[in-house]
Formats: sequence, C-alpha cells, structure tokens
Amino acid sequence: MSDSHYDCLIIGGGPGGLTAGIYAARAGMKVLLLEKAAVGGQILVTDFIENYPGFPKGLSGWELVEAMKTQAENFGVPIESREVTSVDFTGDVKKVNLSDGAALTATTVILATGASPKKLGVPGEKQFIGKGISTCATCDAPFYRNKAVAAVGGGDTAVQESLYLTKFVDKVYLIHRRDQLRATKILQDRVLANDKVEILWDSIVTKVDGLFGLDKVLVENVKTGETRELAVEGCFIWVGILPNTDFLGGAVEVDDGGFIVTDARMQTSVPGVFAVGDVRNTPLRQVATAVGDAAIAAVSAEHYVEQVKS
Repeated sequence: MSDSHYDCLIIGGGPGGLTAGIYAARAGMKVLLLEKAAVGGQILVTDFIENYPGFPKGLSGWELVEAMKTQAENFGVPIESREVTSVDFTGDVKKVNLSDGAALTATTVILATGASPKKLGVPGEKQFIGKGISTCATCDAPFYRNKAVAAVGGGDTAVQESLYLTKFVDKVYLIHRRDQLRATKILQDRVLANDKVEILWDSIVTKVDGLFGLDKVLVENVKTGETRELAVEGCFIWVGILPNTDFLGGAVEVDDGGFIVTDARMQTSVPGVFAVGDVRNTPLRQVATAVGDAAIAAVSAEHYVEQVKS
C-alpha cells in the first residue's frame, strides 16, 4: 500500500474522534485524524461541563478538549486540518477525497463528524446571522452585556446556555414551544429560579427584525394565537441539531433524521466503516457517550484490520 494508505482514517476531531485516535494509536494502527475546522468541535463553545467523570469541580469545554488533544498527540496521533469532500466506500479499500484535491485510502474509517445547530427558518433569520443571531453564548454573550436577549429552545443546551447568558445580560426571554422544558431536572431548577430569565411557554418565533441590527423578535403563542414583540438585541437559537453527513453522499445507511445507523460495535451498513458520537443514531448525545462510542469503534476497527491482514 502507498504512504497515503492508513489502517484507520478518523474524520472529525471532537471528543469522539480524539478518543478513537488514542485507542487506534495504542493498538499500533497507522492512523490519521482529519478535522476541517477547530479540533474539539461543538464542545469548544460549551462554557462549563460538570457531568464528565473525573472532574469533580467541572471544567470548560476548551480545557477538556485540550487535555484530550494533548493525550492523543502523546500517543502519536497525527492531526491534520483538512476537509473531506466525498468518499467511496464501495470497495474493500475505502477512499476519502479532500478539498485540496488529494485522495487518501484506508482499511477502516471512523466517522466522528458530529452535528450542527438547526435553524428556525423564519423571516429575517438569514439576514441577521452574525448581526444579532447566534448559536453560541460562550462566544457572543459578552457583546450583550446589560442588554436583553431572546433564547429559543427547551433542551439541555438551550437551558445551560441561557443560564450562561445571565452572567452578562439583564434579561433572557427563553422561548419554548411546549409547556415544559426537556432539559434535565437540575438545569430546569436552576433556570426556573433565575430572576433574569422569563420563560415564554407554548411559543414560537415567527420573525426576527431590525434596522441596522436585530432589535426585535416576534413571538406567537401556539395555543392562544397571541402575538408579542420582544425588544431584544440578540437571539440565541438552540432547537436541535443536524448531522454533518453531506459529504458522505449516501455512502452509508442513515435514519429519517439523517443520523448514521450503526450496530452495537459502531459499524455502519458498510463493513469497516464506523460512526461515533452525535453523528450517529443514538438515544443520548453527550461527551461521555461519544467517548464510549469511540472506544468501541476503535477496537472494532482494530479487529477488522486484523481480519483483513490475516
């Protein structure tokens, strides 16, 4: 095989990808990790993690990623900033095409590409992205110091990020389309007890608007039809995620939501191709579950490579 052939190619550099790299390198496989953006993925914009075992005082997403990255590098995992544009999994040798025109081959591939935030799809949203609309409180909260903002969503991310916003802003209007939050109870208790947060139940955003920047959000109660105009300068959106799978072009089986289907060994519909973390069909998307997925996938990949070589 050529120098551009690997035992295991890992696509994605979040906690799942880094963990897969650690396990693959420790198993003696020739491995390469590809990440098109910043190593760490979505966890980089997480202000505080308190439910990852081993850190009783909690830590920031950046701190956890840096520790994982250092550990992967200590085991000799090469990490390259390159984007995968397409794949060919039809043969025994998997081919991965990159945006720079290069092509790599591998015996196994681990897909750890994660997911991206969904959009609301309402008038004004596209116009004000980066000009009032954000999906990252950790990144943008300081811009709204002592101001009022809207936040949309009801899950763990929406509630945790809304709580983070209260460190900077005077008011958070948390807009949720149901009559109860989906976040874990401890987060619900915190947000319900926070005087800076006003929850708009059974409500959806119908439009975002402004002259030079976002300055109003229009909200409708889905039960009563009542409308309300919120005078805010920012709108943070956390209404779910979409898997980062466009580059696959249907190469592996996905569910109705586009998430990759795997078995208990993290293998996809294509032998030798595995998926881990947020990109796969899983009942829970947490750092801990991504790490567990990745450990299983890397060991499964190791066994696959041994079978091919035997």
